Amino acid sequence: MSVSRPSVIFRAIAFVLLVCVTLIAVDGWRSWNARAVQLQEMDVATANLSRAMAQQADDTFKEADTALVGVVERVEVDGRSTAALQRLHKILMIRKQELSQLNGLFVYTETGSWLASSEPTLSQKFNNADREYFIFHRTHADLGPHIGMPVKSRSSGKWVIPVSRRINKEDGSFGGVALATIDVSFFSAFYDTLQIGDAGAIALILDSGAMLVRRPYGEVFVGKDVKGTELFHLFTTQSQVGTVFIKSAQDGVTRLNSYRRLEHYPVFVAAALSKDEILRDWWHDTIWHTAGVLGLVVLVGLFGWRLVKQIELRTTAEAELIKARDSLENLNRTLERLAMQDGLTGLANRRQFDVTLYNEFSRATRQASALALIMMDVDCFKQYNDIYGHAAGDECLRTIGRLIKELAARRPGDLAARYGGEELAVLLPNTDVAGAVVVAEQIRNAIHDLHIEHTGNPAGIVTISAGVDARVPVRGEGEPAELIVAADKALYRAKSGGRNRVLFTRRTE
Repeated sequence: MSVSRPSVIFRAIAFVLLVCVTLIAVDGWRSWNARAVQLQEMDVATANLSRAMAQQADDTFKEADTALVGVVERVEVDGRSTAALQRLHKILMIRKQELSQLNGLFVYTETGSWLASSEPTLSQKFNNADREYFIFHRTHADLGPHIGMPVKSRSSGKWVIPVSRRINKEDGSFGGVALATIDVSFFSAFYDTLQIGDAGAIALILDSGAMLVRRPYGEVFVGKDVKGTELFHLFTTQSQVGTVFIKSAQDGVTRLNSYRRLEHYPVFVAAALSKDEILRDWWHDTIWHTAGVLGLVVLVGLFGWRLVKQIELRTTAEAELIKARDSLENLNRTLERLAMQDGLTGLANRRQFDVTLYNEFSRATRQASALALIMMDVDCFKQYNDIYGHAAGDECLRTIGRLIKELAARRPGDLAARYGGEELAVLLPNTDVAGAVVVAEQIRNAIHDLHIEHTGNPAGIVTISAGVDARVPVRGEGEPAELIVAADKALYRAKSGGRNRVLFTRRTE
């Protein structure tokens, strides 16, 4: 089935659009997939980072707490004699040297005064009974470790994180506190070695919501309450391990936060990478790649537009050619019809008659069928022209021609023609002599009944004479012209016999 031209144009437009949409869709899918891969990789990276931080913090607190366990045991077992306290002082100094994270080790009495420390000399001018950790142990019988709010050390002036344990007397009552202080800068120095980008952040936070350390570092963050932040809400209500995008309550930067609670202590860490920095390379690649794809889409679109225009021009040209061809064919048919038609009567002319006679004679020969011919002549037509004029003669022939066409050319193969002058012919395929005579008589009677005045004719009106012949042609015998000759002879006899009659050729002649 042929495809219409509008369909071709539509398909061309659809194809170009499909190519452009496909290019954009594939590039969009590639970019989105690359984004997902980048985020997934950073998800893993921040999770690993938070795991490493948690392990480092847990180990740091564990080392300090282990030292405190030994201190508490010595105080409770060895007592508080001068010799025991001297030995304890030496042990505290050794422990401080062994553990680089420690700012100091201290032992306080139940009243908050200094009992022993890792300092070279024991200071008696400070009392720590007002510290949060001291109050906690005094009011809680729990013998486990306690990580308190960060404070500024009274001995060194540094920000420290206190790790403490309760000391009991023999009767189980409160007997003081053993304290290890971890320098905040110890964590800051470690966090500074981690690759978190320019806008990344790291935090060490108590389960109570107090921030211990943060990078970027600032004293304003030390001890800051973060219970109202989204990060703390997620940690306390959903899971103690997770990774999520959060807009920071500290500086408004959206980051990928991976948080994790320490295994042994009430502290959790959060490692956060800036979303903008995570996606910076992806954005750079996407912008350049998308620009290239859009450029390609523009080129494809321009090519497609030009292609469609060419198709439209070709379609228009082909339509014009088809229109011109149809007009030419119509003109040729008209010219052919005019060439085969008598201009006066509208009947077939002599040329068409000769062609049709030859064709029908050949067909009758092949099919062994009868072919009949009626030759007619208007009686005394010369006199009609002389009396009434040639214009009236032409009108008379036109009237007779219309009548013959109506009566004789009823079947597709029948042909009524003007043979020459006032002589007319009717060719009747598949018709024998009897049938042809009937047709001829119908024509003669119809013309007679017209009562066209003709004073030059003995009948007083226009009449015709007709000769009929019919035969079944045999291959190799006879010619089409013989049919004309025979019908013409019959016509001659009709005219010689008095006109206004129909005669046919007898095969014995």
